[in-house]
Amino acid sequence: QLQAFGGGLVQAGGSLRLSCVASGSIFVINSMGWYRQAPGPERELVASIASDGRANYADSVKGRFTISRDNAKNTVYLQMSSLKPEDTAVYYCNADLYTAARVRAPYVWGQGTLVTVSS
Repeated sequence: QLQAFGGGLVQAGGSLRLSCVASGSIFVINSMGWYRQAPGPERELVASIASDGRANYADSVKGRFTISRDNAKNTVYLQMSSLKPEDTAVYYCNADLYTAARVRAPYVWGQGTLVTVSS
């Protein structure tokens, strides 16, 4: 399972750091990522990071957000800076992993953490 931490209320221009820890019977984690969902039907990719550290970002967050991971701790981070009101959303972490039984689980989701950016 994945558990996310770090959401909260911040003023525009401020910073927050999200963390997400994967636990359970895990063999290996391939990619990890952060998605967000504002009021509306779609969940959008914010950033993802492969096991070798290669990162991918949505255009809307490039230069402001940084994704990183600690493979030894099965943890992914999202450092968010220069936050804007339009960054307000529930942020979900995601992992593509293999369980200890060598079964692939490509869509493991955390419970979501709310980030609210006030203007």
